[in-house]
Amino acid sequence: NVEIGKKSKINAFTVIGPNVKIGHNCTIGNNVSITNTIIENNVNIQDGTVIGQDGFGYVFDGSTFLKVPQIGIVKIGNNVDIGANCTIDRGSLKYTEIKSGVKIDNLVHIAHNVVIGENSIIAGQSGIAGSSIVGKNVLIGGQVGISGHLNIEDNVQIGAQSGVTKNITKNKMVSGTPSIDLKTYLKQSILLKNMVKKKWMTS
Repeated sequence: NVEIGKKSKINAFTVIGPNVKIGHNCTIGNNVSITNTIIENNVNIQDGTVIGQDGFGYVFDGSTFLKVPQIGIVKIGNNVDIGANCTIDRGSLKYTEIKSGVKIDNLVHIAHNVVIGENSIIAGQSGIAGSSIVGKNVLIGGQVGISGHLNIEDNVQIGAQSGVTKNITKNKMVSGTPSIDLKTYLKQSILLKNMVKKKWMTS
């Protein structure tokens, strides 16, 4: 149940598993594993990336953790670039979706049921927990962690190493852990720096 479009290139030691459709003019790197995924046209996937495996879903029955079946797929739009050693989990029931124009750096994890909007950019070592929705034109810095079931609206910018625990409305710039408005974060940083400097000079 696999389809591969015209002029698509699949490199060495890559495994294309069941239920995969790859569009035209795609390049799949070395040592890539893809299952349960629909890929549109002009998509580049670098070495070592794994797409379409089970997400992290368990339920506690009172004595032990039972695995929740993961039966969805991954949908990847046109003109998407995915870096090396990334992991994109399949949806639990429906799908995980990377929409057209998205650019993903190396070592990024996208969990089950996440949706990434058009032309968003995710820098390296970031992770997005399950069922969070990221809007269009969102910029996510390196080593950002986004909790599950959140809504990050369009045109948001998230500073590096931020920990996002709440929804973010459109056009906001945030930073810090937990993430707050960038202006507030910078003010707090200056106040803290001045307090530490004053204490050091008087000690």
